[in-house]
Amino acid sequence: MTTFSPQSSNAFAELMAIRGMMPLDPSEVTLTGADPFFRTPFRIGEVSAAVLAARGVAANDLWELRTGRRQAIKVDARAAAATSLSGGEETLLRGADGLHHPIPTAPAMKHMVALTQPWAAADGGYVLPHTNLPHLERRVLDVLACDSTVEAVSAAVGRWSADALEDALAAARACGGKVRTPQEWLAHPHGAYLAARPVVEITKVAESAPQPLPAGAAPLAGLRVLDLTRILAGPTAGLSLAEHGADVLMVTAPELPQVPAFVRDTSHGKRSAFLNFTRPEEADRLRALVREADVFIDGYRPERLGAHGFGVQELMALRPGLVHVSVNCFGSGGPFAGRAGWDQVAQAVTGICHTQGEASGAGRPELTPVFMCDFITGFLGAFGAMLALARRTREGGSYQVQVSLCQSAMLLQREGLVSGFSDAPGRLTPPEFDALSVEVNGTCYGDLKTLGPVLGMAETPCRWSRPTPRLGGDRPEWLARGPATS
Repeated sequence: MTTFSPQSSNAFAELMAIRGMMPLDPSEVTLTGADPFFRTPFRIGEVSAAVLAARGVAANDLWELRTGRRQAIKVDARAAAATSLSGGEETLLRGADGLHHPIPTAPAMKHMVALTQPWAAADGGYVLPHTNLPHLERRVLDVLACDSTVEAVSAAVGRWSADALEDALAAARACGGKVRTPQEWLAHPHGAYLAARPVVEITKVAESAPQPLPAGAAPLAGLRVLDLTRILAGPTAGLSLAEHGADVLMVTAPELPQVPAFVRDTSHGKRSAFLNFTRPEEADRLRALVREADVFIDGYRPERLGAHGFGVQELMALRPGLVHVSVNCFGSGGPFAGRAGWDQVAQAVTGICHTQGEASGAGRPELTPVFMCDFITGFLGAFGAMLALARRTREGGSYQVQVSLCQSAMLLQREGLVSGFSDAPGRLTPPEFDALSVEVNGTCYGDLKTLGPVLGMAETPCRWSRPTPRLGGDRPEWLARGPATS
């Protein structure tokens, strides 16, 4: 088995610099495995493993505050890469024959993937329009003035210049992005802004008294997380915190569109309640939950929650000591900060699509085989949240944590490229999957066999305390927690 030093990982070093504490004992973190795992030149497995290991270090910091002890951390790059298959090939459903079988991809997802590709523009550039969720697809099609077919979208993009279409999509509050080279992105004002910021931004925004951790046998035991996110990156941040023992309550509204496979695979260990914050009584109930929360994860379009009285300052006035985690596409500032986006948009604008197409010999930009920016961003959000919670325990304060899909794409590119990926497996072998899988029976989706937590921690193994829930199946209230520990 290949073993590589965490110190050889640029991504891990970046995250430890953000942590900013004494160096780790060299024996604390072990990373194994290597890329390529997918048919891509990007080091998806190694970067994912490094980010998961950093998340483990942040959990260790909280465990040390509780117990005075640290524990060994281990992550395998192949297993870490496979987390990017969540919502797809790494969840099986038990059939009538008693065996577990792959779950067919929904037709709506296949259609979205077919449309959401880089298409050639009139000036020789490329633009990726994003059509996930019906209302966002409608906005894209209205800008393009075309039908929802591959042929129509391709032809319509070809009538625009790349810059003009990117701006028109943004003006319509649709999602899409111009394909840039990595160098073009870093020269762009937004890319330059992000390059000057840390990949995880943690800001102390208000003073409050230090808060001891509640009693419990896991790093986040007794801590409460409000998860107001959908579709991969934000939900992965909530899933990560649940794996370390937090009480994670997903809050959404029944009328909001979802992708069922993504809900299924990023909700293990959580509870789910319906609240519509546009209705006064339900907004009041959400405020009551905020007053007793420790972490609030915001995955909405920038400023969307603020327009309804749930902006960062309002939340922290309700709950001094709150850790607010913002998960979005374009980051904390810069000219594109108000734009919404998805993993594929981040791949397009930051240079990943350009490099993928060039390295694969496609002769045009291509997306990578998986939505790796989503999962890396979710892991980074949890890493930042736990660092902020440790600071809150030691010195007090309310904190804002900001992570983004574009920053994750840039982190991935800074790690460098691999060659010889044309025959990469793209999935775990059956024995590897069996060793890491968890059977989750009796869910609203059926009896599942799915890739379990891949971050190894010797004393407090990552686990899901409950099966993936039915959306809206729980009451909007917190579980009881034990007394605080010093």
